[in-house]
Amino acid sequence: MRLKMSVAFAVLTLTLGVSVSRLVHASDGHTLFIQSAVQNANGTVTLPLYRGTSHGQTVYYVMTDSSNGNFSQQFGLNRSQKLANAAGSNGVQKVTVVNGVVDFPATVDFSPIRQVSPGPQGFPPAAAQPGAVGEAGYSPLIQMPSGVIVNAPHVANGTGHADKVASIDLISKTITYRQTNGFQGGDAVKYISFDASNPVAATLENVTFAPALDALPTLNDDSTASSRATLIAFVNGQTAANNPQRQGLNSAILDGLDPLNLLRWNPSQGRYSPMWDVNLAKWTDQVVAAGQNLRQTDVGTAQGLAQQGELTAPDGGSLTASGFIVNCPIVSLR
Repeated sequence: MRLKMSVAFAVLTLTLGVSVSRLVHASDGHTLFIQSAVQNANGTVTLPLYRGTSHGQTVYYVMTDSSNGNFSQQFGLNRSQKLANAAGSNGVQKVTVVNGVVDFPATVDFSPIRQVSPGPQGFPPAAAQPGAVGEAGYSPLIQMPSGVIVNAPHVANGTGHADKVASIDLISKTITYRQTNGFQGGDAVKYISFDASNPVAATLENVTFAPALDALPTLNDDSTASSRATLIAFVNGQTAANNPQRQGLNSAILDGLDPLNLLRWNPSQGRYSPMWDVNLAKWTDQVVAAGQNLRQTDVGTAQGLAQQGELTAPDGGSLTASGFIVNCPIVSLR
C-alpha cells in the first residue's frame, strides 16, 4: 500500500547549488555516476531535493541529468549530451526561474492509487492503473532559460508524493528513493525510475504516467542525433524469486521483483540518455520450451539473439522500439 503525504509542505527556498567531487571509481569496481547521490545499503538512494512552483503551488523535484557539462558538474548530475536534441520539442517543459526558484507549467497528480492485476502469463497484466499521472504538458525534462535541458522529475507536491519515495527530509532538503536493478554491457547497474509515457509501463515501473515523453526525438533512433537510448525489456523470461535465470516483466508482476532490464549505454558514454526507448522482447516458443530463455545482461548480445531468430517483438515481428519511453537515470555500475 502506498503512503500518501497527509501534511502540507513547508515553503522552503532552496539554493540551486551543490559541491561535488569527481566520478567515484571504488576499488571493488563500483562506479557512482550521479555525484550528488548517496547510495544506501537497503537499495535506496538519497538525492538533493529542490523546491519549485507550479500554478502558484509548491512542488518538489530532483535533478539527475543535464545536457550541459558545466551544469552537470555544478550540481553533481549525469552528463547526457543527447538531451540537447530534445530542445524545442513537445517532450520538454520550458520553465522560468525567479529568484532561484523554478516555475513549471505543469506538475503531477500523486493522489491515484496504483493497481495491477496479473494476466494469465503475468504479462501483459489484466489491469493496470498508474499511481501518479502528469498534468497535460507535464514532462520531467525541462528547458531552462539558458537552453540547458535538465531531467528534473517531480517527486512531491500538495497531492502527495511518488510511490517510490522512501522518505523526505525538508530540513536537510533531501529525498530517499527506491532504486531498480538492471544490466548494462554485462555489468549490474542501479537506476532510478521516475516516469513512463505508457500507462501500463508507468504502472509496472510504479512511476508517473507522462505521455508527453513520446514527443521526444526520435523513435527507434539510438544515435547521437536522438534524445533516446535503447532499453530491452523481456516479456517472457523465467520466473520464481530464487531462480538465478529470473528476468522479465512477467517475473516483475508474478514475483514482485525488478524486471532486470538491459540498458544500452551508461553515463560515461556519449550515447547515454536517461530517456529509454523501450524494446519489448519475446523469446520464441521453441526457446522457452527448451528452457533456453536465460537471463541476459547485454543489449548487443540480445540483439544478436534477435538476429538469430530467438527473440522477437511481442507480435512475432522484428525486435524494435515498442513506441514508449521510460525515464530511468543510471546511478551506479558494479
